[in-house]
Amino acid sequence: MKYDVIIVGAGPGGIFSAYELVQKKPNLKIAVFEEGFPLEKRRCPIDGEKVKSCIKCKSCAIMSGFGGAGAFSDGKYNITNDFGGTLYEHIGKKQAIELMQYVDEINVSHGGQGTKMYSTAQTKFKKLCIQNKLRLLDASVRHLGTDINYIVLENLYQELKDKIDFFFRTPVKTLEIIDGGYRVHHGDTFDDCTNCIVSVGRSGSKWMETVCSDLGIPTKSNRVDIGVRVELPAVIFSHLTDELYESKIVYRTEKFEDNVRTFCMNPYGIVVNENTNGIVTVNGHSYEDPEKQTENTNFALLVAKHFSEPFKDSNGYGESIARLSNMLGGGVIVQRFGDLVRGRRSTVSRLEEGMVRPTLAATPGDLSLVLPKRILDGIIEMIYALDKIAPGTANDDTLLYGVEVKFYNMEVDIDKNLETKYKGLYVIGDGSGVTHSLSHASASGIYVARRIASEE
Repeated sequence: MKYDVIIVGAGPGGIFSAYELVQKKPNLKIAVFEEGFPLEKRRCPIDGEKVKSCIKCKSCAIMSGFGGAGAFSDGKYNITNDFGGTLYEHIGKKQAIELMQYVDEINVSHGGQGTKMYSTAQTKFKKLCIQNKLRLLDASVRHLGTDINYIVLENLYQELKDKIDFFFRTPVKTLEIIDGGYRVHHGDTFDDCTNCIVSVGRSGSKWMETVCSDLGIPTKSNRVDIGVRVELPAVIFSHLTDELYESKIVYRTEKFEDNVRTFCMNPYGIVVNENTNGIVTVNGHSYEDPEKQTENTNFALLVAKHFSEPFKDSNGYGESIARLSNMLGGGVIVQRFGDLVRGRRSTVSRLEEGMVRPTLAATPGDLSLVLPKRILDGIIEMIYALDKIAPGTANDDTLLYGVEVKFYNMEVDIDKNLETKYKGLYVIGDGSGVTHSLSHASASGIYVARRIASEE
C-alpha cells in the first residue's frame, strides 16, 4: 500500500501527529504501526494474587500499545520549557509552550474537562526550597490521572480509527529509503509512504539506534537517569501535593555536586513494575477517582549520568544496573530507608513491622548491593534535604524501590523541522532523545503534522 504518511508508534507523539493531520488534511492516506495492543486490550497480567510479579511478556502492556508508555503513567502533562526535554531548542520557546497548551485543549475537550490545572508560579514553597538548598522548577501541570487519561485516549482513538489505518501487534522491522519516499518493513511484507514519522518512545531506543546506524543518521550520546522510587505516607507530602500536585525539586549534592531530582510524583498512588527490553524496573501511577486512591504517595529520586568519550552506551550502563537488581531480587527490590542507612538488608518481618504498607509486591533486599555508591550517596543526601521541607521523608519506614531507570534514546540529528537529513523522514517524541515527557512528545507530533500538512 502507498500512504501519504506512515507513523511508526502510537504513543503521544504518534497520536497527536495523526490527530492534527486529520484536522488539517483529512484526505491524506495515513497509517499507524504499533507493536503493542489496542487500548482496550492492554492488560498487565500482574493481579496481586495468581501473578504477583513481572512475567516478562514479549510486549509489555504497560510500555507498549495505543497511548504508549504514557497511557498508564498518571496522565501528567507539564507545560514548561524548564524540564521535559529540549524541544524549544528546535522550534523556539514561545511556539513550544503554545503547542503544549494546544495539546492541553485537546485533552480537555476529549474527556479531560473537570480535571485540575496546577501551577508552581508564586507559590510559597519556592522560598522554602531555596532556604533548604533545593530548587523548585516552574511548571503548570494538568493532572488527568491514569483513569481519566485512559478515557481521553479512548475518545481520541474512536475519533481517528475510521479515518486512519491502524495496525496493532505489528512491529516495524526496518525502514528503507526508496525513490520518492520510504518503505516500512513489517512481518514478511511492507508498505510505502511519502512521509514517515518515527515516534517509538523510550522503549524503542534500541530499534531507533539500529535505524540511525543503517541509514547513516548521526546521533550523539544522551544520558541515563538512575535512582529509586520512594513511597511514604501521603500526609508527609500533602502540603506540597495538595497545592502543586507535582513538585519537580532539584538538589545539588555536597559530596559529588551531582543533581538529584524528584520525578513523577503520585499523590495517593501506587508503585508498579515496568518491563523495558526484558528488564524489570519500577514506576508509579495515581488516579483521579478517590476510590482508587491509597494512603501513600510515591515519587522517583533520579540522578542523571552523562558520559564522555569513549563511552557511548548510556542505556547499556543503566540496563546493567537494572539487571543486577533483577538478578538479586528476581525483579524489583524494596528496602526501608532505616535499613539502608544502617547498612543492612530489609526483610519481610521488618517491612511488616513498619508503618508504610507497600503497594507493590517487591523483594526485600539491599539496594547498596545494586546502586553505585555515588548514586546512592546522592539519593540519601536528597532524602535528608527533602526531610527539611517535608518532615518525615527520612523516617526509618520510608520505602525505597529499586531500581528506577529512565532510558533516553541517543539524540538523533534533526533540524528545526524535526526532520532528519532525509526529506520527509521525521523523528519525534521521546524516541528522538529531544523530548522526555507527555506534553513535549505530543507537541512535537503536532508540530510535524502541521509541517507536513503545509507542504501537501
